[in-house]
Amino acid sequence: MAYSSDHSSSRKIDTKLIHFGAAFDKATGASSVPIYQASTFHQEDISNPPLHDYSRSGNPTRQALEDYIALLEGGAKGYAFASGMAAISTAFLILSAGDHVIVTEDVYGGTYRFLTTVLNRMNIEISFVDMTDLDQVKHALRPNTRAVYMETPSNPTLKITDIGAVTAWAKEHHLLTMVDNTFMTPYYQRPIEMGVDIVLHSATKFLGGHSDVLAGLAVARTPEIGVQLKHLQNGLGTVLGPQDCWLLIRGMKTLAARMNHSEKSTAKLAQWLNERDDIEAVYYPGLESHPGATIHASQSSGAGSVLSFDVGSGERAKKVLDNVQIPLVAVSLGAVESILSYPATMSHAAMGEGVRKERGITDGLLRFSVGLEDIDDLIADLEQALQE
Repeated sequence: MAYSSDHSSSRKIDTKLIHFGAAFDKATGASSVPIYQASTFHQEDISNPPLHDYSRSGNPTRQALEDYIALLEGGAKGYAFASGMAAISTAFLILSAGDHVIVTEDVYGGTYRFLTTVLNRMNIEISFVDMTDLDQVKHALRPNTRAVYMETPSNPTLKITDIGAVTAWAKEHHLLTMVDNTFMTPYYQRPIEMGVDIVLHSATKFLGGHSDVLAGLAVARTPEIGVQLKHLQNGLGTVLGPQDCWLLIRGMKTLAARMNHSEKSTAKLAQWLNERDDIEAVYYPGLESHPGATIHASQSSGAGSVLSFDVGSGERAKKVLDNVQIPLVAVSLGAVESILSYPATMSHAAMGEGVRKERGITDGLLRFSVGLEDIDDLIADLEQALQE
């Protein structure tokens, strides 16, 4: 069965996260979405096929999740994929050979790898530009430009793109616009309300929130774009399985509580780091000193729970990683536990050393995803690690 959205779209997002149209099973009253662990579905009348016939094409549990993210983002249709990169790569495959796309230069390493080692082999051209400067975006326009891809805040240096300004310019030139909204989630930032055509998530991160599910989500602004995404999702078969859909739904219900708690802690950590003389730089849009703070505040309702900071050298960064005791030292972010990452060899290892340094991803850069631990404990732990 499909889950109808019979609730009011005017409700606040904290309410929508709990009451999203499939909060309980209409058939039994069960308090969570059933897991339809089925690959195929019986057809009583082949002249009138049911909504679901084969789980690659559609599954009731996945449908509940897809409707859920579409509601939160304010889009027409949502789609669930096996990973964040599956969602991102599928969106890019709307393009055709000979097309050109403008991409923010400090994009996530996995996206960079896909663009430079896969999409380029399909004769699709990519221009990486500093999207904090609208003029650079405009100057990158070519006769064959078909799309603009934004990531804001960017990973890992948290640069800010003016979503509204870039999208308005793109519409003048009939370009498709896409935004990776992983860091902010729809809780803090809803790009579709600013005119963006496709919003993408690595739902493995904040939406899932518990480091226990791998998933990607895409939301289309219009039904027409949704048809294109659905065609690719079905054709490529990179769908999210029903058990992972259920886990993601469960995680998303607590998004508001998790984001609120972690953001408060992150703001305190950012200020503490910013006041230290032994830290080269702190990147966090919640700091007044951040060059994109004003633009970010105009398009997002919060600064998020990820920051990066430069300890000055690769040697010192590795000492910090060796000595911290509370955060996981790992890839990924957005979980209940804090995660300390080393972009140079983790999230952005696919970039060459020269490219990384051009984008400010130095050997001394660390990325901190703040979880739900007591912030004073996290600061004390980081202080002892920095002093070693």
